[in-house]
Amino acid sequence: MIVPMKKVSLFVMDKDRSVSLERLRELGVIHIQKKAVTSEDLSALLDGKSKLDMAALVLKNFLPKKEPKGAGAEGAPVPEDLAAFVLDQNEKRKQNQEKLSANTREIARIARWGSFEPAEFKAIGEKTAIYPYELSLKKYGKLKDDEIIVLKKDARSVFCVSVGKPIEGENPFALPERSLDALERENESLRAEVHAIECKLAASGHLVPFIEAEKRKTEEAIEFEAARAGMDTMEVGETLDVAWISGYSPAHELGVLKRAAGENGWALYASDPGAGDKPPTLTKNNAFVRIIKPLFDFLGTVPGYEEYDVSPSYLIFFAIFFAMIFGDAAYGTIIFVLCALIGLSIRAKTGKVPDAVKLFCLLSFCTIVWGAINASWFAIPYEKLPAPLQAIALFQNYNFAAGFRLLPNFFQHILSIAEENMPQTQDKWSQWNVQFLCFTLALIQLVYSHIKNIKKLLPSPVALAQFGWLVMMVGLYFLVLSMLLKVTLPPFATYLIGGGLFVYFIFANQNGGNVFANVGKSFANFLPTFLNTVGSFADIISYIRLFAVGIAGSSIAQSFNSMSGISGALPQTAGALVGKIFAAVLILIFGHGLNMIMNALSVIVHGVRLNLLEYAGNHLGMEWSGYSYKPFVLKQGKNK
Repeated sequence: MIVPMKKVSLFVMDKDRSVSLERLRELGVIHIQKKAVTSEDLSALLDGKSKLDMAALVLKNFLPKKEPKGAGAEGAPVPEDLAAFVLDQNEKRKQNQEKLSANTREIARIARWGSFEPAEFKAIGEKTAIYPYELSLKKYGKLKDDEIIVLKKDARSVFCVSVGKPIEGENPFALPERSLDALERENESLRAEVHAIECKLAASGHLVPFIEAEKRKTEEAIEFEAARAGMDTMEVGETLDVAWISGYSPAHELGVLKRAAGENGWALYASDPGAGDKPPTLTKNNAFVRIIKPLFDFLGTVPGYEEYDVSPSYLIFFAIFFAMIFGDAAYGTIIFVLCALIGLSIRAKTGKVPDAVKLFCLLSFCTIVWGAINASWFAIPYEKLPAPLQAIALFQNYNFAAGFRLLPNFFQHILSIAEENMPQTQDKWSQWNVQFLCFTLALIQLVYSHIKNIKKLLPSPVALAQFGWLVMMVGLYFLVLSMLLKVTLPPFATYLIGGGLFVYFIFANQNGGNVFANVGKSFANFLPTFLNTVGSFADIISYIRLFAVGIAGSSIAQSFNSMSGISGALPQTAGALVGKIFAAVLILIFGHGLNMIMNALSVIVHGVRLNLLEYAGNHLGMEWSGYSYKPFVLKQGKNK
């Protein structure tokens, strides 16, 4: 559920604003409205945080892959200014690397001239003009000037100097500032300095926790200074100034604020959020439903304050979608065992199991159940499974057509099947059952969304429009079954579609005013409504993706099973047998591992989409436009 919020304003003496904010931060019950503010202190804090970020990034780049035994932050020397120390060392390293790069380029340019002292050339040039050149053999052969002195030749070029005048049409060789030997010696020294600095940074890995801790303190100081600088001030009388701050507080925490206001001499004003306000969103659920929150955090989705908290329904349907997409009980068993081991390991260290681990345990358990009733164990054929696994495969053993005959007459009529068009093989029946379940899940989830809308809109007449759309969805469901699964279309299905749309048109705009004028507005929007109807039809069909992706994963698994040759004839020799087993194991591990990764991506693409788009977006009308409730609270302890 979404926790109700109160809009609050606190008025304090301007001279006491810092002390009041400290007390307010200790309470940790108010989400302060952010403002664009500037101050010298805030700028200094932001600059300090930026340096800490850069320092942490530098050190992480030099951390050893494996921390040596006994290494840690405790007892290690900590420089007075961590960021300055790390950034200073890194700056020296970068400067030396830049010099190295420049020297290396220069060495490459002059290396073919050999080692010489540029000063000697310059000394000669003071008495007689000389121009050094590197010429190709062809160009040198065309020269007829006697004032050319050849210094050296190789297979490609002639290294020479022209005395007295430059060679027409050629660019002289630019003399270096230092000799080749001097550059190489400096490079050797620079490499040693860079290596020493990198060793020092690598050995300073114990500083990372201190830098991270300092970052957290700085972030709290930034939040505090932003709140302090953002407080408005008004003058009361000639000598009295009052400052105030506004924000949002959970309604059940308002009593805490009132007591604190009385104890500290604050003036408190609280009211319900108005039409133009955008309060933060705080959700509160039981321990079971709360395990879905890590997924919302991963997706970055937060419902608006006026929207729905879909956590319970999202968890239920996402668990079903996850199971149908992964589809294999063996995959679910692997994930469950890994999650259980991880959860036990974390619990031994922290005393509790993270919600994300609990979520994956639930998802993997559902996958085991789904795979078991579908006889899906590493895509091994049904007839090759052990008898106990065959016995629990309900979708392989249970003929739904026979089940319909056991229902009351009314439901037999609704779910009557055109048996002449039904699949005759057991495998096809199993697939038909899964497709039927996909469309039925669509109906249940989408109808549930309109029930929520009706409950929210009551007692407004517009709630009846949602009821009309709900009835139409039921009719569309039977239409989908008729078109895709050959189920006989009940005569009342068309009445449900037409009647539902008629009710929708009558009540969609009944928000007050003339009833007939409002009906006219509804019919004026006939085209968008028709397109939405088609969209709802497509939304139901969209759930077939659960079947399609599950079948694709099963086919991939079967292909890798075939590639491994596990069902073929065994070699006669022991060596060949060992080789075949080894190759089969590698293929199976790689193939099924790759398939599990692809299934995980499919869950994100398809399982999440059905919940976010078809369910929450198209039918609940959610825009996920909210932002999380983050109280102004002291997390790291009082700054010293």
